[in-house]
Amino acid sequence: MHAVRDLRVLLRLRDFRSLLAVRLLSQAADGVFQVALATYVVFSPEKQTSPAAIASAMAVLLLPYSLLGPFTGVLLDRWRRRQVLLYGNLLRTLLAAATAALIVLHVPDWLFYASALSVTAVNRFVLAGISAALPRVVDNEQQLVMANSLAPTAGTLAATAGGGLAFAVRLAGPHVDAFVILLASALYLCSSLTALRMAPELLGPDPSRLQPHLQEALLSTARGLVDGLRHLRQRRTPVRALSAMTVIRFCYGALLVMVLMLCRYSWADTTSDGLALLGITVVVSGAGFFAAALITPWAVGRLGPFGWIACCAGLGAVLVPALGLFFMPGPMLAAAFVLGLGTQGTKISTDTVVQSSVDDAFRGRIFAIYDVLFNVAFVGAAAVAALMLPPDGRSTTLLGVVTVLYAMVSAAMIRFGHH
Repeated sequence: MHAVRDLRVLLRLRDFRSLLAVRLLSQAADGVFQVALATYVVFSPEKQTSPAAIASAMAVLLLPYSLLGPFTGVLLDRWRRRQVLLYGNLLRTLLAAATAALIVLHVPDWLFYASALSVTAVNRFVLAGISAALPRVVDNEQQLVMANSLAPTAGTLAATAGGGLAFAVRLAGPHVDAFVILLASALYLCSSLTALRMAPELLGPDPSRLQPHLQEALLSTARGLVDGLRHLRQRRTPVRALSAMTVIRFCYGALLVMVLMLCRYSWADTTSDGLALLGITVVVSGAGFFAAALITPWAVGRLGPFGWIACCAGLGAVLVPALGLFFMPGPMLAAAFVLGLGTQGTKISTDTVVQSSVDDAFRGRIFAIYDVLFNVAFVGAAAVAALMLPPDGRSTTLLGVVTVLYAMVSAAMIRFGHH
């Protein structure tokens, strides 16, 4: 009941509600844009989708988060954050509209990807700015804890809802990709205008606390990442957990590209049917992620984090060949659930290991490195899958490679847990 009371108090704060509304609209737009980009690359009738095209789309969606992430904080601590939210979302409104126009004009793929990349790059500043501004719109530490619990969860749900809306609109017809991206553009505009409800100076930063020179701030960030890597070299426990997570994330990414190709060319006679199957697969995998959140605390308590990672990888090693070699929707859906559970279970366990075995002074830098590994592994998996997959997505070789990688991770974690 205390949590309900605290939540009610929080929602009475006008500035918190405004910042939350900016987040919800922005992340809903992200969900729409990302699904629109993915479905345009994979399911447009006029495009002959290839694994290489899927790999390019994943790079556009994920690499800006990793490459810009460690440096966004430096700029967000120098610019007025309310203006970042206002002009960042306004810029994305224009860039998304331009991306929609490029689809209509049938421009070369590289130009389309460059435009889409610019939209996702700005996203890193907006989300980081919202997080950095949160302490400025609550009254005390207890409210901040509740705000940190509510806001990211609500944002994730908004992104999911936006993605679902994009899927629903896309199913209405094969030539609505530009319209879906324009829908994302409209939501970005709404988020930008909502930021006007807050005063320009409300969200900080305090000018008196700025590092005097931008160049020195950027250099200190780079030096901090190097120091974080040196800190990791002295600690085998987080290195092993991060290595396991990177490999398992790689496996999940490779299998996702395979499923995309199967949905497009092997499991359905029309692009609409293939898109519907992809939507179902994403929902089933998401259910596995949710199940991991429920099961992992109990499993880690019984097996320890490395024991649970070994189980998650072992499930992949057994089920990938047992279910995947059928190349049929039913078995693949079952595998999607289990692999979603295993991937998220490994991530939760890795988060716990890193948080508990890394010095607090280095924790932020280590998580920045973690973020880079997490997303680069996914993009790398798509690139490898692009080299190995045939046009219809059926590759026993890829399944074999992924199975071996899962087995190696499981064996390594069992061995490490015994030392």
